[in-house]
Amino acid sequence: MPKSKVRKKADYTPSPASRTPVKVKAGPSPAWYVAIMLGFMLAGLVWLLVYYLAAEQISWMNDLNAWNFLIGFGLMVIGLIMTMRWR
Repeated sequence: MPKSKVRKKADYTPSPASRTPVKVKAGPSPAWYVAIMLGFMLAGLVWLLVYYLAAEQISWMNDLNAWNFLIGFGLMVIGLIMTMRWR
């Protein structure tokens, strides 16, 4: 039985344009960005601490009930999301 011809495949070589590294033009974050980022995280922590320790004395905070957890953790999550843009 005759053997079929073997086709030679061309080797894949990526284009040199796709191999150039991406240069990030952004420099380090300003000091105020870091201060705001840490401020959000600390504000969330303080909110939860005040809720646990003094919610009975603060009537409007006591009226929020479980929403205090959303507010406190929400502030901390905003700070954590800001850490992804921090350089």
